Amino acid sequence: MRSLWALVLIAGCGVRAAPEVKARDATTCEGVVMADTSRVGDGTSDPDATAAGPRNVLGEPLAPCSVDPMTGWYRDGSCRTDDMDRGSHVVCATVDARFLAFTKGRGNDLSTPRPEHRFPGLKPGDRWCLCARRWLEAHEAGAAPQVALEATHARALAIVPAEVLIPYGRPN
Repeated sequence: MRSLWALVLIAGCGVRAAPEVKARDATTCEGVVMADTSRVGDGTSDPDATAAGPRNVLGEPLAPCSVDPMTGWYRDGSCRTDDMDRGSHVVCATVDARFLAFTKGRGNDLSTPRPEHRFPGLKPGDRWCLCARRWLEAHEAGAAPQVALEATHARALAIVPAEVLIPYGRPN
């Protein structure tokens, strides 16, 4: 079977660490990685999924994050993940100007369109699956955006403590 590969930029994202490793011990990833998208939609790509599918931080089925702009590790609108998602793009956030400036200052410009990567650039109010470590860094710097808890994957809790994440929750 022939695999399809998509170019995914994860500049500056935190690398997902094993649960026993503290988030601040995780190394950062820089540059470009290739993500295998041949498994999209097969139901086996998310090792944390139950028979009902992936779960959110509330223990419920994972809701979509955004299809306009199209987000997610798989670019399917959901913050689904797998072990190849080294940045752990699992926090569904509504980005604001403060966060966009923060992440640009950290080397990950999410506001500039990159048509060669089918990336439209984000503007305040857009929802996007963020790297959990980057969201935590933004929290620590006072620049974390609001989070859609129903669309934030349960794996986020391996990096961001629930007591930090939940207060940023906002209704759909």
